[in-house]
Formats: sequence, C-alpha cells, structure tokens
Amino acid sequence: MIAQALSAGVDWVQIREKDLPGAALLALAGEAVAEAKGHSRVVINDRLDVAMAARADGLHLGETSLPVAQVAAWICKARAAGQVEKGFVVGASCHSLESARQAERDGADYIFFGPAFATPSKAAFGAPQGLERLREVCAGLRIPVLAIGGITLENVRPCIEAGAAGIAAIRLFQNAKDPASVVAALRDL
Repeated sequence: MIAQALSAGVDWVQIREKDLPGAALLALAGEAVAEAKGHSRVVINDRLDVAMAARADGLHLGETSLPVAQVAAWICKARAAGQVEKGFVVGASCHSLESARQAERDGADYIFFGPAFATPSKAAFGAPQGLERLREVCAGLRIPVLAIGGITLENVRPCIEAGAAGIAAIRLFQNAKDPASVVAALRDL
C-alpha cells in the first residue's frame, strides 16, 4: 500500500503500525523513506526512535503519545546538533480547539483534526466533529490543520473551504482501484 501511494504521487505517507515490533517497523519505514526521497515525505506515528533511525521526515503524535512539548524541545536540540534535518516535522492528532491550541503552543508543526465526518474506525469515540468545528479550529491556529476522518472525494472541497490545509485519509486510498486517479482528482480540487 505504501509503494502504491508513493507511486500515485501522494505528498505524505504516515506509517501507523501500532502492532509491529520495532525492528520490523524500522525496516518498513526505511524502505518507505528510500522510495519517497525527493518526491514525498514519510512521517512515523508515535515512534521517535524509529523516525530518527529511518531518517523519516517527521513524527506524528496521538493524544496518548509522548507529550508534544517534550518531543518538540528534543527535536530542536537534535536539529542544532545536526541529528535531524531542518525539515523534520512534529504533528499531533487533536479533537478539540483547546487541544489544538495546546499542541500549537507546545511546538507542533501541524495538526490532524477530526474525525470531520462519520467513519467506522472512530464510531466508538462519538459523533463526528463536522465542518463548523473544523472551521473554528482552522481559524484559531497559525499552523496547518489537516482534516481527517471519513474523508471522501466529495467532502474534500468543503474541508478546504473551511480552512483546512489538506486532508489525511486511509480508506480513500486503500479502497481506490487506481490511487493515482484519486491523487489527480484531489489535485484538481
């Protein structure tokens, strides 16, 4: 799936494999980073050690991950020491304006906000946030906000119109017979 997404021309791939042992995750991340070099970015979920060892482009943190402030401070020191590239980013998943503002204050470079729409993977966590709440979060931050959750080709434009800098999606790409056509359609919006 990662190779398909990269060859389709996605801007970023987020590797979110919570159940993979460290060595297997590092091998997967290393392959993705090598394939993505020069045309896409690879961000690793939760595993700073793997992101660093694979020379990934960033780290994405969930609400129960390492604290954004600690990771951002460490990355700042690591940049100064030449241990990470200047473009290494730290992102955070947020589900409220308050948590989004806190992530921004703590040094996040971007946030995912959602779920914007109904999605099976987040149904147990309550109702979707909706476009109005997405608009509120986008207006309340200076860093990019990416809409996530229940994203389809039909609802991307309203997310962008609400102020989102982009979208993050799983099913949109996994269920596509031709991921390149999905990427092309997104770029045409």
